[in-house]
Amino acid sequence: MTTHQRLVHALESKGLLPPEWRAAVASVDRALFVPQVFEGGDFAADAESWLRAVYADAPVVTQVNGGEPTPDGEFRRFTSSSSMPSIMLEMLSLLDVREGHRVLEIGTGTGYNAAWLSHRLGERNVTSVEVDEAVLNTAVENLKRAGFHPTTVLGNGRDGHRPGAPYDRVVCTCTMRDVPKAWWEQCPDGRIVTPWGSSFFSGSYATLDVTGGTAQGTFSGYPAFMWDRTQPAGPGRIGDVHHGEAGQKSTTDIAPQNVIQDDPAFFTSLSLTDVRYRWCEADDGSGEATLWFLADDRRSWATVEYVPDRESYEVEQYGPRALWDEVRVAFLRWHGLGKPGRSRFGLSVDGDGQRVRLDDRSVRPGG
Repeated sequence: MTTHQRLVHALESKGLLPPEWRAAVASVDRALFVPQVFEGGDFAADAESWLRAVYADAPVVTQVNGGEPTPDGEFRRFTSSSSMPSIMLEMLSLLDVREGHRVLEIGTGTGYNAAWLSHRLGERNVTSVEVDEAVLNTAVENLKRAGFHPTTVLGNGRDGHRPGAPYDRVVCTCTMRDVPKAWWEQCPDGRIVTPWGSSFFSGSYATLDVTGGTAQGTFSGYPAFMWDRTQPAGPGRIGDVHHGEAGQKSTTDIAPQNVIQDDPAFFTSLSLTDVRYRWCEADDGSGEATLWFLADDRRSWATVEYVPDRESYEVEQYGPRALWDEVRVAFLRWHGLGKPGRSRFGLSVDGDGQRVRLDDRSVRPGG
């Protein structure tokens, strides 16, 4: 029978379990934070498969479409989960908590991360905010079963929790498009760690140190978390686009796969905040593929057709925006800057909002 210690061993054997977090991970049974039925798992139907999923270093989706009924065949947007344990540990390592630190967690989810924090720091030093009442109620029960009673709050995580401030650390378990002012106001001399990005590229941690009314930090990692529910990305489904109007046809000499590599995609995401892409390979073994660009508002879309060994690629653009043209401008701008890697970019947040900088200067992909 699969056990919790299998998860601990797997994380250790891969070098993914920091020594300072070992006691918490070993002491808190993940099964206490996973429902009997989840996306792709049912304890009553197949207990062994359920246990394998729970004790794997993999995410477990615990809510779809905000808990609303979802008929068969309908789109299933994942809205809550027990995150991949190694990704949680990566984020907690960036958070760099110390004994006595007071932590504000944004996004309680199943409560598993709050349990780790409570074990490490003491439950009195942990406050967790969750926007979904049903998710929060379940998390509270999960935490009680595990023996923890941190402060839990129903509310919009963007507002933090001012009655418990100040905090030494803020950790967010959903992807944010920006860093809310409330967070660095309530953590005036500490650190904030959050998944950060836009629809085009959302796979970054932003790690910011706060001092003197300003938060400054860097980007790293490749996290995959649910979106902040107040600013979600569009569904990005090809079937959602409107096919009524005629498109604009052209060609490009830019190989489409080049624009979606991590570094140029990160740069493009700074301006195309409301566009998603999909790379769809042909299933006939030809090596051909279509790169789709889809606006979150579903009004504009574009395709670039990749054919191996060609130097020109067909482009079609639809809707009020020429999405490929926008991507092309950002890509050429990135190229003109010397193809900087993501590690050269940083984030600054203060009363005037947030700014991305390249080395020591502010930068926007459009110029």
